[in-house]
Amino acid sequence: MPKLDKAYDIIVIGAGHAGCEAALATSRMGLSTLLLTMNLDTVAQMSCNPAIGGLAKGHLVREIDALGGEMARVIDKTCIQFRMLNKSKGPAVWAPRAQADKKAYQLEMKRVLEIQPQLEIKQQIVESLLLDGNIVKGVRTHNGIDFFAKIVIITTGTFLHGLIHVGEVSYSAGRLGDLASLGLAESLKRTGLTTGRLKTGTPARVNLKSIKLDALVAQYGDDEPQSFSYSAERIPQNLIACYLTYTNANTHSIVLDNLSKSPLYSGKITGIGPRYCPSIEDKVVKFKDKARHQIFIEPEGINTNEAYLNGVSTSLPPGVQTDMLRSIKGLEDVEIMRFGYAIEYDFVFPTQLKPSLETKIIDNLFLAGQINGTSGYEEAAAQGLIAGINAALKLKGRESLILKREEAYIGVLIDDLITKGTTEPYRMFTSRAEYRLLLRQDNADERLMHYGFNLGLVKGSLFEKTIDRKKKVSKFISYLKTERRDCHTLAQLLSRPKARLEEMDIKEEFKAECLDKEITRRVEFEIKYEGYLNKQLSQVSRLKRFENKKIPDEFPYQKIKGLRKEAIEKLNRIKPVSVGQALRISGISPCDISLLLVYLEHASRLK
Repeated sequence: MPKLDKAYDIIVIGAGHAGCEAALATSRMGLSTLLLTMNLDTVAQMSCNPAIGGLAKGHLVREIDALGGEMARVIDKTCIQFRMLNKSKGPAVWAPRAQADKKAYQLEMKRVLEIQPQLEIKQQIVESLLLDGNIVKGVRTHNGIDFFAKIVIITTGTFLHGLIHVGEVSYSAGRLGDLASLGLAESLKRTGLTTGRLKTGTPARVNLKSIKLDALVAQYGDDEPQSFSYSAERIPQNLIACYLTYTNANTHSIVLDNLSKSPLYSGKITGIGPRYCPSIEDKVVKFKDKARHQIFIEPEGINTNEAYLNGVSTSLPPGVQTDMLRSIKGLEDVEIMRFGYAIEYDFVFPTQLKPSLETKIIDNLFLAGQINGTSGYEEAAAQGLIAGINAALKLKGRESLILKREEAYIGVLIDDLITKGTTEPYRMFTSRAEYRLLLRQDNADERLMHYGFNLGLVKGSLFEKTIDRKKKVSKFISYLKTERRDCHTLAQLLSRPKARLEEMDIKEEFKAECLDKEITRRVEFEIKYEGYLNKQLSQVSRLKRFENKKIPDEFPYQKIKGLRKEAIEKLNRIKPVSVGQALRISGISPCDISLLLVYLEHASRLK
């Protein structure tokens, strides 16, 4: 086999959102990196909706940015509409979301990759992993070239044995217009990793000029858009409007009358689909009491008429898709440019991963993104960044970066995957985080930027700004808690529901802080929610003793007298790194944990 003279520290397979973050992290940490992709023209492609952020996902993007990732900076530069979601609710669930110029996003991320030192990008189809026993050594491509590296990170998205379905037609593809990854899928199975089958889907893309927009409800961006990135190189721009319409009884009848032609209901699809982003077929069948379902019409860019129909993902035959869409208000004459489809693909059960995202059975092999059973650009990018960071740290002989559940949504995401596993596409929600008051989208810098700075991924000047802002917030809060007006402190007055900081009588030295909206938002939140925040901090403190109680590798669970067989099987399979993680394994009882603690204490005393 031909061999290239140059070897690399790290090879990343796949240039989707996970692969881009992984490759940038490893190269920025000083390691020679090779990024392999099937198609250089689809780097960072938005295969589904043309947007970044949203409920809980916006939190992930802010965390990626605080750790030194790239996604937030790219969406700031290519945003065409920005909205802060959930503003009618508490700040803990506020979530930034931005419509992207789809092609501009791709090109900007590709530009960042191409100019990055220590990073090479090549268009190659990876056919198999090169192994030395249970250690990965590199990859072999479709044209027989062997690329060697100390670590391999796989971020293949929906490409492993990808199979597209449109009505009764099915064909092999990683996504519309791209080849599936067949050889690598088989190579992974040969390593001994257990794989499963998942399904996702996408709606039709239509021509905006064929829609009666004046008959629909326009959805505009915020009057004051906010940047995703803490570096704030560019404030997002509101350049377009989105539009809202609804399905109706006629739409639902068309779907129900043609249900037998849907591969979801004909038995052709065996993979499990996303519960929280169902197809229109599933919506109509499972929610029969709903008279209508929302459809958001989202333009895909400022230089195209193509638009995404958010809310009507489908795999019905083309003719049925046309009839269905033309039954909807405003879409009576709609022209479909790309038909919707469903795609099935292989994934690796994520309980086979360590907290670092390295596989347990193959050394130096890391997995990130949809291959781990997740859905969404943001979940993928977060995993890619962590996999890249931990791959680099391993080569440097340093301890892995393992974010805790009380530190980050990224910590919740990875802990859920490796501890609980998933049998359906995993999507992040604020409800998955038990400490969500601590994990707000606005304070990701305070929570995580010290990690990014220490890793060399965040500039010192940016980190200093975060430290300075934190000091100003702390000083302001101290002042409000001591300054009195009559018999109340300013903090007590501010804690009232309708009280606002800018309306209060503040000392001259704090007037500048009052003009800084970011500082006033943080001060108000800390004061108004102090009781709830202290309660969550107390919960974190109580549970820390379990998180700090480490479990050695290859721990002999079978030697613990009284431990149930089910518990032994699950603990041996997942291999929790701490008692805290063991607590979160489904099926592990308080009694099992008590026995484990007794055994650990006894072993510690003997030692």
